[in-house]
Amino acid sequence: QVHLVESGGGLVQPGGSLRLSCAASGSIFSMGWYRQAPGKQRELVAAISSGGSTNYADSVKGRFTISRDNAKNTVYLQMNSLKPEDTAVYYCGAGHSWFARYWGQGTQVTVSS
Repeated sequence: QVHLVESGGGLVQPGGSLRLSCAASGSIFSMGWYRQAPGKQRELVAAISSGGSTNYADSVKGRFTISRDNAKNTVYLQMNSLKPEDTAVYYCGAGHSWFARYWGQGTQVTVSS
């Protein structure tokens, strides 16, 4: 069992930036961020492997950057140029493959003026 603890999130104006962090209780292959807006399914935002390979949703490419500190078992999501449509609950997910098996509790990101 791997436990994930998220931090970051909050309210930001359109065009602003936020940084999310997620610490895992142990080493694991993939870590990433997913989001779920009201009435919508949870979707991948970005994920990164322990080797540094990354996957991004098309909607965030060029605006969000995922990074990882393997020594700290921590993944970061730097979100720039935020849009109202980025508003969602963001979940940290991790797995022994690219499939996320473990989940954090979620953190709210609201982009609004």
